[in-house]
Order: sequence, then structure tokens, then C-alpha cells
Amino acid sequence: MPSRRRRREATVPDEVAPKRSRTQTPSKDTATEFSKKRCLTWFQEYSGPDDDCLGPEGMEKFCEDIGVEPENIVMLSLAFKLNAKRMGFFTAEEWMKGMTELQCDTITKLQNRLDYLRALLSDPTCFKNIYRFAFDFARDKDQRSMDIETAKAMLSLVLGKNWPLFSSFHQFLEQAKYKVINKDQWCNILEFSRAIQSDLSNYDEDGAWPVMLDEFVEWLKDQRGVSGESGMPT
Repeated sequence: MPSRRRRREATVPDEVAPKRSRTQTPSKDTATEFSKKRCLTWFQEYSGPDDDCLGPEGMEKFCEDIGVEPENIVMLSLAFKLNAKRMGFFTAEEWMKGMTELQCDTITKLQNRLDYLRALLSDPTCFKNIYRFAFDFARDKDQRSMDIETAKAMLSLVLGKNWPLFSSFHQFLEQAKYKVINKDQWCNILEFSRAIQSDLSNYDEDGAWPVMLDEFVEWLKDQRGVSGESGMPT
């Protein structure tokens, strides 16, 4: 998930820590039963013994330990399972409740659950829930909408690799007047990406899409007209 800290620009890699071979004997670590005490001690390695919130510095170390970049979408899936309220932070309550559900109280156990967390993103219903969660997770809590820069980063994370029109939509947002995206717009972007063909052949001008998406279609048609293309986006 995008980090709020100022740090070096990084792409969103697909790779995580090397997977254990199926023929490899499970380690003693994974064979032990879940322990809430061990889980809390693990949390405190990143938060400090007297702090009930894991912040950006602890998050960076946590990601390093499990072998996942903070910008990797699997971190959004984990935040969803922890029902985290604030990007870049996990509270002790969120950690304990979520990790108990995942039955993870060590680094190795969580690494062995990464494939499960990634699989949630491949399930249409689960992905829709994670996508909707991402809006409230990433927005400033004193604002009802998400600022456009955060929205572009989050859309790149959740739709960038799976929506053929994402590159065009990103270009549209770059030149559009929008400074924020509200939740209705956010949810409809996902529905639009699933319903409308890349050539816009099934787009209905009388449909109930938000004005933003109607403007995107008009902009995209103009772009294709200028480039002399009528099919796939530029």
C-alpha cells in the first residue's frame, strides 16, 4: 500500500519472499499453535513495549521482515483482514484481532499466508470489498473525499494491472479539474472498469455513470479521434 512517508520512489513489485517448497518439511515455527502472547510480543517488536500503535517506521521494518514492499498490493489485503483504519498504521487491537483470525503470531506464519492474502484479490467479491475498503483506509480521516494524488496512487495499485483503460484514465485525471474523488465516484470507477469494453462499444450515454466517467469517455473519444484510432486506447 502507498506509504505516507517521504521515501524513495518504488514500483509495485509482484514478488515476495521465496516460497517454501511443497516437499519441504514444515518448520517448527509453523507447527506451533497460535499464541496471543507471542502475537502481542511480535507486535511490540515494531511498536515498542509501551505503544499501542505500529507507525510508519515500524511498518517499514515489518514489511522488510516479511519480505514485502510497503507498496505491494498484498499489504492492502493484509490491512483489510486487520480492518485497519489508517494507512501506514496498525493498532494493537487491529493487529491482535486480525492476526488471530489469520492464526499468525510469527514472521514465518504470515509469510505462509501471503498466497492466501493474494488469492483474496483474485476473487471478484473479495476484491470488491477490498477496493471499497481502500477508499476509507487511504483518505484523510477529517475529509469525506480522497485527494486526487492519493486516489491516483491507490487506483494504480488496485486497477493498474487489470484494467486495460487504466493508463488512459490516469492521463485523464492528470489533466482534469478534479482535486478529490468521493466514494460514489470511487465505487463507480470499479464498476465501469468491469462493465465497459475497452473500445467503449457498450457504453451508454444515457447510463447512470457519474459525470466524471462521462467526461472520461468524451475525453478518450477525442484522444482517439486526434490520433486517428478508433479501437484500443493510446
